[in-house]
Amino acid sequence: MTHLKNDTFLRALLKQPVEYTPVWMMRQAGRYLPEYKATRTRAGSFLDLCKNTDLATEVTIQPLDRFDLDAAILFSDILTIPDAMGLGLYFAEGEGPKFERPLQHEADIAKLTAPDMGRLQYVFDAVASIRRALNGRVPLIGFSGSPFTLACYMVEGGSSKEFRTIKTMMYSRPGLLHKILDTNAQAVTAYLNAQIDAGAQAVQIFDTWGGILSDGAFEQFSLRYMKQISDGIKRENEGRRVPLIIFTKGGGLWLEKMAAVGADALGLDWTCNIGEARRRVGGQVALQGNFDPFALFGTPESIRTEVARILAAYGHGSGHVFNLGHGINQHANPEHAKILVDAVHELSRPYHI
Repeated sequence: MTHLKNDTFLRALLKQPVEYTPVWMMRQAGRYLPEYKATRTRAGSFLDLCKNTDLATEVTIQPLDRFDLDAAILFSDILTIPDAMGLGLYFAEGEGPKFERPLQHEADIAKLTAPDMGRLQYVFDAVASIRRALNGRVPLIGFSGSPFTLACYMVEGGSSKEFRTIKTMMYSRPGLLHKILDTNAQAVTAYLNAQIDAGAQAVQIFDTWGGILSDGAFEQFSLRYMKQISDGIKRENEGRRVPLIIFTKGGGLWLEKMAAVGADALGLDWTCNIGEARRRVGGQVALQGNFDPFALFGTPESIRTEVARILAAYGHGSGHVFNLGHGINQHANPEHAKILVDAVHELSRPYHI
């Protein structure tokens, strides 16, 4: 086991003392980086890039060579699980992910089972390869989509603006949706455990679409299944705690309920005040967030000002991992991302004395 040279991110997630607030960025390996675009061109397609161990390793490391980040995140996609279930994932140019065989018939839903993890071996190979390449530099984050977020794509057949198909199922045939969600939760649990076995040192559940649900529906159709995963995943590996982060975009209304499911940290989008969130969850969990990704389109001065505002709102002590409130935009200036990372490290130190 390689010694971890910088474990600030893991310590912050466990609310242990740190010297500064650690930072990473959702989608930090991505289209805003020219080196990523060059590698993706070599790969041929997005899916080919995900499935090529060497190239997935290369793009995971790229942002770490450019910025002083405190964690790496596996380069993959949340839709690997439904793809392994045989739904026929493909990416239409300019339209995002689509499925050839969406789940819109009762007979197809009845046949749905969690995939054999052997079909996702390319992901676990990438995790192991990235850990070797990192050589203890920073921790590696594994991830999955939440059961509800995966179901949105599986039922709608791709991205959606109104989520009419899945919401119709939810209100008219809830039993069908619960079958999909339970199957997804089993699959995500096995998937994250296999990532941990391969070397992931923290894991995050991306509940990208949980925020589209009504109050009661969020608990029943999203949170319940994230708790099922939280109850089922490994929390120790290589002699240390493997923290779990839950991130629901638009989930600020439900932070207290989310804090009770057993995760170590909650991700926040940019609509929450992080200081209020800290008071609401009462030290139960660490918090990750919550810089608006579009604030990177401001000036260097405005970026530093916004970093300072968020750090001040959180206040003194550990338990904060600085991040964006969602993925970095593909048109963001990499130089502005560097200003963000450096500002977090510089301006956070007085809060950790």
